[in-house]
Amino acid sequence: MEKEQLESIRKDYRLASLDEHDVAADPLVQFERWFNEVLASQVEEPSAMTLATASADGKVSARIVLLKGVDDQGFYFYTNYDSRKGRQITENPYGALVFFWKELERQVRVEGAISRVAAARSDDYFKSRPEMSRIGACVSAQSQVIPDRNFLEERVRNFQAQQQGKPIPRPDYWGGYTLYPERIEFWQGRPSRLHDRLQYTREADHEWKLSRLAP
Repeated sequence: MEKEQLESIRKDYRLASLDEHDVAADPLVQFERWFNEVLASQVEEPSAMTLATASADGKVSARIVLLKGVDDQGFYFYTNYDSRKGRQITENPYGALVFFWKELERQVRVEGAISRVAAARSDDYFKSRPEMSRIGACVSAQSQVIPDRNFLEERVRNFQAQQQGKPIPRPDYWGGYTLYPERIEFWQGRPSRLHDRLQYTREADHEWKLSRLAP
């Protein structure tokens, strides 16, 4: 791809601004404000977020996952513990999230430690999922090499035949994680690439410090 092609799609952001005096003292409260605005704007896939993890030797990988909850503790998501991201979290329990809502010209970056949620919470969420999503979690050895699509579909058919309408238990290798934020940045696009960037960092006393970053 030529440089001229990339330059031709450059966009100047002009929708809004972000000021220190207008944000909440707690970044999780501020996140909730922005997320509610995203929902009201009917953005597609509002809960989609990039999750970056790293192995013990520092090799990083990233993928899109879905946010399944946020509270004063942190951000919640669910996956197969034996997947590549699950293995990396075991080796190096620290990660980063990025939300990008292009329609609002906003992104949020989150960094912090990651740990598994309590089994009861994973059980409750698993029961709330559609039946085929629960079956998928049971039959898919996530991130493992498989011979073809038919192999996966055959596993689904065999599982359905074995269950015959019985309750589908949550596999031990599937459940939730919490990312406990230590740093959260709110980014609002501005003209001429002079974007607004407000960063919250958690201090030793667990209070939050607010700073403005150069774009």
